[in-house]
Amino acid sequence: MTTAMGAALRRIQLGNALSAFGNGFTVPYLYVYVAKVRGLGAGTAGLTLFTLAVAALVVLPFTGRAIDRRGPLPVAIVGTVAAAIGSLGLGLSSVTPLVIASAAALGAGIAVIQPSLATMIVWCSTPLTRSRSFATQFFLNNLGLGVGGLIGGLMVDENAASSFIRLFGIESVMFLVLGATVATVKLPESPRVEDAVPTDSRPEGAWRTLLRDRSMVWLCVLGFVMFFACYGQFESGLAAYATEVTHVSPATLGLALFANTAAIVVTQFVVLKLVEGRRRSRVMALVGLIWTVAWMAAALSGLVHGAQAVATGLLISTYVLFGVGESMLSPTVAPLVADLAPASLIGQYNSAFALVKQLAMASGPLLGALLVGLGLSGVYVTLLIMCSLGITALALRLGRRLTAAQDNPLVARAQRARAVAPAAEAGADERVPVAA
Repeated sequence: MTTAMGAALRRIQLGNALSAFGNGFTVPYLYVYVAKVRGLGAGTAGLTLFTLAVAALVVLPFTGRAIDRRGPLPVAIVGTVAAAIGSLGLGLSSVTPLVIASAAALGAGIAVIQPSLATMIVWCSTPLTRSRSFATQFFLNNLGLGVGGLIGGLMVDENAASSFIRLFGIESVMFLVLGATVATVKLPESPRVEDAVPTDSRPEGAWRTLLRDRSMVWLCVLGFVMFFACYGQFESGLAAYATEVTHVSPATLGLALFANTAAIVVTQFVVLKLVEGRRRSRVMALVGLIWTVAWMAAALSGLVHGAQAVATGLLISTYVLFGVGESMLSPTVAPLVADLAPASLIGQYNSAFALVKQLAMASGPLLGALLVGLGLSGVYVTLLIMCSLGITALALRLGRRLTAAQDNPLVARAQRARAVAPAAEAGADERVPVAA
């Protein structure tokens, strides 16, 4: 990695961390703000959250093409402006139509930002540094969210709408800071994807090219199950299970969420050292087993009666194990998406994977809350245990489709070294003077 690439990457990471810090001020309180502070009711609050997800689903299919045609930087700036407008609009809106319109702008903006930043990180990294770059991004995201949420909790007052206006104002400013920061980044002229599959496909055939890539399709299926089994359950299904079945208080639930963030922040770089040089498919398979244990702990927390401390400990351990698994995925999944992508379609591949994540994040809460709400908690945890085991099976199957270099970047480096060595020896032989 050149000095210029390193400087560009640091600016991208700084802007991303500040944006996550701003998100932390509002993410935990959006439902309460719309339903209670603005007095618009639970129905409007649910519709607001639904609009955030739908707006992302609408724009993501077109985001990849825009990134590959225009470059990730201008697309990221457009996303930050839209998100800033949406966030400030939420803070100032007091009627349902304006709240929904603001949520649509915020959801669309965030959806555009994510694959744009991922593509910028790919452009500013190499296959060997990419895992650490994405792990750093994930670490800073969670640190920013955690710190922002902590400070936001000290500032918020449910009886004062003005306190929420401040929170949304801070978030809006942080989106603009992200946009201003990435605007100063000097990207390389072309992405560093040395091991990508070459292609002459035009952007018009981007989706067709992606769907013909069986390894990428398989990774998208695996990604959907991953996001469904973990992220798609945090804010609804697992939270509902914790309060309705394990009978923990909302304060304890907040402690469990903090434990999840703390596990990521504490273990991220330790885990990175352990997984570097390992086969990516095996790392993802191990995550499936860890999350299987996590869901078993959650199931046991609902079966322990008369020992609330034990039940609470089991539930918190569920969130901790999720955090460990997440820290293993951050240096694994996103770099694999980049290494599977043809150089001309990196934005398309990142956007497609973000779309898969959004679909899982939209369907996961719906199904989870429905099952727990109907009293089918046993069915709920059994389903998630099966999904976690499915992650392991799908990851091992994916590993058989990947090349050795795609599954382990260190193999690619060794292959290049072996290819360069004979050429260097031949060059040395040509320079040896021949006796007359």
